[in-house]
Amino acid sequence: MPKEDQEEELEVLQSIYESDECFKEINSTTFQYRIGDEGEQMSFLLEVSWGEDYPEVTPDISLDAFYNNHIHREIKDDILQRLKEQAEENLGLAMTFTLIEWAKENREDLMAKQQEILENKRIEGELKAQESPERQVEQVTGNKKEKKEQLTKAQKRRLADRTDYKGERPRGWDWVDVVKHLSKTGGGKQDG
Repeated sequence: MPKEDQEEELEVLQSIYESDECFKEINSTTFQYRIGDEGEQMSFLLEVSWGEDYPEVTPDISLDAFYNNHIHREIKDDILQRLKEQAEENLGLAMTFTLIEWAKENREDLMAKQQEILENKRIEGELKAQESPERQVEQVTGNKKEKKEQLTKAQKRRLADRTDYKGERPRGWDWVDVVKHLSKTGGGKQDG
C-alpha cells in the first residue's frame, strides 16, 4: 500500500512542479525545494525524503544542504520542528506538496529570527570597523596599553595637509632651499 501511495504522489509532484526551477527530484523518494529566491539571505533549501512506510510515517525533513550554510543552527532547528508538526498533522496522507507549500507560505515567519541575527552580525561588524585605532593596536599587541595622544580635528587636518593622506611626507620635504639659505646667511661674494 505505501509503495502505491508513493508512486501516485511522485506522479502528482512531477506534474505540479514540472516547470518549477525551485523543485528538484534527487531520486524517486527524495526531493528538494528552494524556498525563496536563489542567493537571497532569507531563502532555504528544504529536502524531504520518504522512508519505506511513508506516508504512514513522517518523511525525513532536512535543511542540511550546503545551500543552507548561511542559516543559523537555532533557526534551522525551529524550521524543522515546525515542519515536523505539520507532517504529524498530515500523517497517512500524501504530504510532500503540503509541506513545501506550507514552508513557502510561512517563509517570512520561519526566517524572521534569521533576519534579526543577520542584523546583529552587521551591527557587530560595523562596531568593530568603527573601533578606535588605539583599541585595535591594543588588541594586536596584547595587553600592552600604549595610549596614543589624541589629536584635535585641526591638528589632524594640518598633519594630513603635510602628508599625502597615507601618512607619508612628500619626497624632499626636508631638503634645504640653497638660494634661500644663502640669502639668509649672507653667503654672497667676498671682497678681496
